[in-house]
Formats: sequence, structure tokens, C-alpha cells
Amino acid sequence: MTTDSEHPPPGGRTPSPTGSQPAPTTHGKGDGTPPASGATATGDSTPTGYGAVFAVREFRPIFAAHVLSVLGSVFAEVSLAVLVFRQTGSAVLTALIFALGFLPYALSGILLSGISDRYPTRRVLVACDLLCAAFVAVMAVPATPLALLFVLRVSVSMITPLFTGTRAASLADILHGDVFVLGRSLVRIVGQSSQIIGYGIGGLVLVWLSPRAALLVTIGTFLSSALLLRFGTRDRPARVTGTGAMMRDSIGSAGRLFRNARIRSLMLMWWVPPMFCVVAEGVAAPYADAAGAGSAGFGILLAAMPAGTVVGEVLAGTLLTPSARERIAIPLAAVSMLPFVCFLVHPSLPLAIVLLLITGVTTAYALGIDKWFVHDVPEDMRGRAMSLLGAGIMTLQGVGMTVGGAVAEWVPPYAVIAGAGILGTLSVVPVLRSVRRTQPMGAAASPA
Repeated sequence: MTTDSEHPPPGGRTPSPTGSQPAPTTHGKGDGTPPASGATATGDSTPTGYGAVFAVREFRPIFAAHVLSVLGSVFAEVSLAVLVFRQTGSAVLTALIFALGFLPYALSGILLSGISDRYPTRRVLVACDLLCAAFVAVMAVPATPLALLFVLRVSVSMITPLFTGTRAASLADILHGDVFVLGRSLVRIVGQSSQIIGYGIGGLVLVWLSPRAALLVTIGTFLSSALLLRFGTRDRPARVTGTGAMMRDSIGSAGRLFRNARIRSLMLMWWVPPMFCVVAEGVAAPYADAAGAGSAGFGILLAAMPAGTVVGEVLAGTLLTPSARERIAIPLAAVSMLPFVCFLVHPSLPLAIVLLLITGVTTAYALGIDKWFVHDVPEDMRGRAMSLLGAGIMTLQGVGMTVGGAVAEWVPPYAVIAGAGILGTLSVVPVLRSVRRTQPMGAAASPA
């Protein structure tokens, strides 16, 4: 369930977990202009619907660029894995090329997040796309040695958290209130859907193209994304100005965010469940093998949680009102890992798939905490906070998958999944209590 994870309405306040109601909001473009055609004013009594997000003109190129970036990343991962395995025949090095997509996230989120707020958003996003295209272009050169291939993979992975954090913060500049929440939901839906169909498409592409030729597809998606963002979005000024050392500013900002109890609690609410949920994906291969299901069963197990996540997000975003999504956020997060506990009885493959689907559906709590997070993070730190948030999610998922796989060397896979459910539930409960105890701050000032 790899996930990625923005300006409260003008003059309004986002409701807190206790259920206070906001004033009705008019959704504009984030610059004081009237709502875009089709983006009508909505209150908290009726579902907004995803159509209101696409009605905002500036969101459409951002969404298209996101789809292209996801496809490009999938093609790159599949192509690099096949390329490394064909050159080395090493399963360890092939796994490492995947792991390098996770490992640099923490470093990048801490050291580079300041770029998100100190430079204009459009400039940062376009520069990230162009740098990634350049790095992949070097990967595609037949003479590129294997060692440089790994260095370039790390370089792309260092840029990714900066890009996703900057884009997440930029959504709050163009989408307001519940439309922002649904916009973030659409971004996650694309990310989850890529896990269901993306790798299959990447595998089919490699039937006709060599791995290095397939990397040319990735270059094209990054360049197309850069063009969409350059000519489809407004040029907004940087959120802050500064002349100090960038890395020092990024590290200091991370410290200030963590010292704030409210923001820290919300970050942990984002981080803890995925870290334990991803354990099931890490041991899906041995579980399917033990069930005699082979590669087909393995693929279905991997797709189960992302499919459930898409279903949960679509249902919550379409059928529930904004206040209802917030009311269910904490209860859903509390029970999100309980289906894993049912693995104690060593369920059959069909039942295991159902349990993973249910777990995916419960992650609809994300729509509730999205609103709280953007409401409580100061506007001048939004880019840094979003970069750090995404970096933490990906890093801890990498840790969870690695630890789960290591434990599965000695413990049956079903027991590993059940243990992750128990430990995860025990870990998330105090986090949720902290979220309830801390009071919403509003995005008025930076934390001390």
C-alpha cells in the first residue's frame, strides 16, 4: 500500500476531530478569483464529489502530470530491475535497485525540504522533472556502467520527495476546503492504481522493448510532465525568502515541526499504519508459495490492499460529507490493522485476499486527516512539512517491509502478518489519543 500523502478556506476554519462545523466555503483558484466554472460553493451537509476538483482549471494539468510521473516511475523501476538482473543474475542487486527507491527518502526529506518553500513552486516542479529526465537519459545509454546506474537511481530517489512534497503543498494554493481533500485523494488513487496495473503494463512494454529502450518512455513522461506544469500552472512567488544555508534551514524546520505536539501527532498518524500494513506485501510471495498459489496468487495478494484503498477513497470521497469523513477518521485508523490479526488462524488464500481488501478500504481515514494536517501546518512551512511527511511515509514503509521479510525467515508468513496487526494496533492507539488531545492550531504562524 505504498502511498505518497494543503490552505484552509478563506475566512473559514477546518473542523477539528471533535466534529465542530466549518462555515460554508467557496472554492476558487487560491488567488482570490471567483470559483472556476463548475466549482460551486459547497457546505458541509452534502458530498462535494470529484467533479468539483476537475472543474478547477489549474488542477487538470497537475493531475495529468502526476499520471505521467507515476507511469514513468513504474517503467523505470521495472526496466532497471530487468536490466540489473540480466547483467548480473543477482537477486540481491535486483532487490537493491528497488530498495533504493525507498532509502533516500528520509535523507532528502530532512536535507532538501527547504527548497519547496524558498523557491517558486512551478520552478521547483519543472526543475525536478527535467533533472529526473536527464538522469534517466544517462541510465539509457548502453555504455553506462552498473555502479553509475545505482548512483543515478539514488539521485532520482532524492529528487522524488522534494517533487511530491512541493506538488502536495501547491494543491492547497489552487484547491480550497473539501475540494483540496478530494484533490489529494485523486493523487493517492492514481498512486494506488499504479500498483494494480502499472507493473503489468511495464512488463508488457518489455516484451517489445529492451530495458534501456523502455527507459526512453520514462524520459518522455518526465519531459511531458515538465511541459504540462510549465505551461498549465500559474507562476506563484516563493512562500518564504531566506539567505541562510538551505540544509540547515531544512533540518531546523524539521525540528520545529516535530516539537509541535499537534503536527507531530498528525505525522505519526500518517506514518504508523502504513509501516505495519506494508509487512503483508513484504511477505506476500512466501505466503502465496505456502498456499500453493504460485505467481498468480502472489500478484493477487499484492493487488488486494491497493484495490481496497482505491475503493475506500472513492466511496468516502463520493458518498460521505466532509464532516462525516472527519468523524470516521480516528475510528477507521484504530481498526485499520485488525484484519491482520485474523491471520492468526492461517486463512486460505481467498480469505486472506478479502482481509487485505478490508484493510485497504479502512485507509479512507486519510481524507479526514488530510484536512487537519493542512489546517494546522503554517502556510510558510507547508512545502517543507509535505516533503517531510512523504519522506517519512516511504522510509518507514521500507523499514516495515525489510523487518517483516527478515522475521519471515524464521516465522511463518501468516504469523508475521498477524504480529504486524497486533503491534501496529497497539502502536497507533496512543498516537490517536494524542491527536484527540491536541487542539487544532490554524495555519497562522510557524511553530516555535
